[in-house]
Amino acid sequence: MLTDTEGIVLRQIKTSYGRRMILLFSRKYGKINAGTSIGEKGRSRSSLALRPFTYGRYELFKNRDSYNINSADVIKSYYGIGEDVDKYMSGAYVLEFTEKVLPEESPYPAVFRLLTDFFEMLETRNKGIGTLVLAYQTNILKIMGVMPQIDCCAVCGQARPAVKFSIEEGGILCEDCARNIENSQSHTLIYDVKFGIVDILRFFISNPLKNLENLALKKDAGSLLQKIIREYAAYYLDASDLKSETLI
Repeated sequence: MLTDTEGIVLRQIKTSYGRRMILLFSRKYGKINAGTSIGEKGRSRSSLALRPFTYGRYELFKNRDSYNINSADVIKSYYGIGEDVDKYMSGAYVLEFTEKVLPEESPYPAVFRLLTDFFEMLETRNKGIGTLVLAYQTNILKIMGVMPQIDCCAVCGQARPAVKFSIEEGGILCEDCARNIENSQSHTLIYDVKFGIVDILRFFISNPLKNLENLALKKDAGSLLQKIIREYAAYYLDASDLKSETLI
């Protein structure tokens, strides 16, 4: 049957006879693989809509086992991202991260909205690009239902001051629980709670990305939070071994 959907290209692979396989994050069907014979070169609306950082509308032929993109049209091209190396690398990382955490053919409208908001912010942002990426990833954790416990100790459940963050326990630890865990076993995925990272995480999930327009984390806080979020996403969402991870 013929159908249409809005979508964002996550990745494309060239195949034989001029065809390509497009990994499309569609609003209607979620993450899907779709073949297409639309030419890569040229400036037609269809070819432009298959390029990175483009939000488009796609006509699909859908049968029981596969999808084919018959035509495509650009809704919004975030061409400014490709004109800046730092923005391009961060955008490529976010696309790969999103691809990794999304299941096949499961619509995630909240993730779709978050990704388009991220592109809007990234294109015009002049500083704090890393902060924007961390905020995006934190909100992905929330949407996917694996947000770490940051309101109370992840072990005892008491609202005590946090001294550690444990990947394996899924959130912050109070002093007593942190001591017990560190004394009882070899535990490598524990980090000190410092630089206000708990408040930063709380702010990220309580505000839309547009509220972060003028927020840029200091280097120490950003580096620690980046390490924690990457380890956490790898542990709970299997988002590890990303090729673009070393680029940002």
